[in-house]
Amino acid sequence: MLIHYRLPEPRGRQTSMPTARTLIVGAGSAGRTLARDLLDSPDYGLRPVGHLDDAPAARRVNRLPVMGPLSALAEVVAAERIDVVVVAIPSLPPLELAELVRKAGRSGARVRYLPSFHAAVQRGSRGDDLLAVPPATLLGRDEVHVVRQSTRATVRGRRVLVTGAGGSIGSELCRQIASYQPSGLFMLDHDESNLHGLQLQISGSGLLDTDELIVADIRDDARVRQVFADLRPQVVYHAAAHKHLPLLERHPAEGVKSNVLGTQHLIDAAVDYGAERFILISTDKAAAPTSVLGATKRLAEQIVAGHAGNGTAVGSVRFGNVLGSRGSLLDVLRHQLAAGEPVTVTDPDVDRFFMTVEEAVGLVLEAGAMAEGGETFVLDMGRPVRILSLVRAYAAHLGISDPEIRFTGLRPGEKLTETLFSAAEDRIATAHPRISAARSPAPGDEFDKGLKELSGAAEANEVDRVRDCLARLLPDYTPPMAVPVPATAREQADWPYPDGF
Repeated sequence: MLIHYRLPEPRGRQTSMPTARTLIVGAGSAGRTLARDLLDSPDYGLRPVGHLDDAPAARRVNRLPVMGPLSALAEVVAAERIDVVVVAIPSLPPLELAELVRKAGRSGARVRYLPSFHAAVQRGSRGDDLLAVPPATLLGRDEVHVVRQSTRATVRGRRVLVTGAGGSIGSELCRQIASYQPSGLFMLDHDESNLHGLQLQISGSGLLDTDELIVADIRDDARVRQVFADLRPQVVYHAAAHKHLPLLERHPAEGVKSNVLGTQHLIDAAVDYGAERFILISTDKAAAPTSVLGATKRLAEQIVAGHAGNGTAVGSVRFGNVLGSRGSLLDVLRHQLAAGEPVTVTDPDVDRFFMTVEEAVGLVLEAGAMAEGGETFVLDMGRPVRILSLVRAYAAHLGISDPEIRFTGLRPGEKLTETLFSAAEDRIATAHPRISAARSPAPGDEFDKGLKELSGAAEANEVDRVRDCLARLLPDYTPPMAVPVPATAREQADWPYPDGF
């Protein structure tokens, strides 16, 4: 049974910071302490509205209602419009925790949790023990919730294939698609450890015993075609890629093999085996590229667009930097600040477009519904955010008022600022007010010949020839020279740049 009350307003000083409606799982000592801290400190950005607890006698804790047992999580999240679920039972077994995470994720809520029992005893179960800083609070703008109800029909009742399924974007995409009732969800990755973790998240077990988990490398054309012949997916979301810019500058042939040739294998198979839709996940670095990452992703966009009109609706999406994804800026900051090391920033003026994982996945799903003729879809991400401002905001969330910052200089291929559209692209409005599409001229007659030469250079690992082929295929690919390392951190930290928040 669910219990509904008029909720109290948070105590403590008022703040203009947007607050997320928060459900606390657990009404024991940890949950009570956490609720009190969050009510007293609106700056956490979390407003507790109630608890879940299996104790039959619990009806109210402090001034918050106990809304039901743990088994009612999905119902309570929906009924109370919960944004965040915080698990405050430090001794909860891992399988039960995984089940709660899965239920909350399927209901659209984000999940956070307190540290282990021993850590909770040592520090006390306070709000600052939460293991996540909500990425949305660092965007410098409101988070965009882009998935419309009608979009879910794109995957409902269909066989869906997600490549790179074990990555941050791929796994979140799989979690959301699983809740939209596809007839089959096939999760492909070349790393079995990624698939193991994904199965734990979605099903609560890690036995690797389902035909929906597929170990395959998209660089293996024969294997890709075998997968499509066996599964006949109707909707394909292609998230597998090499995406770390500095590494691809050092190993450009590997970027070509995965980002260009892997995409070509997949889109060819998708068209040949009758897929209804194919969506490529690209990057804003593909617009007027200056790096191997951007160039290979731009070629991937062109390859996908070249298959328009062949019976498969195709399109691409360009992401900004995804906050909270594995290997993202927040991951690096978290490790550096936890270790007491200086935070490394390339340049005091560098800025980037940022989006949350939820925004990124929403863009992919919307693009899947809107794609027709090879368009590239881009989310309205507002103005780019200065990295220096984001670092200071993130440190402030962790209670660090003056982090030491070391400036390293832009690396080869990096831009000082990104753009979402190149000068050669037409920007087109879509049916969604926060999503635009880019359409660019078709490649020239020599494009296919150039791709074959690029493929040969990559297979032979001839680095210089790979770069030459990229430059010939993409006239606007202009890799810059590396810039000098700036002055010391202390000199730079005093420069009068506005924070932008």
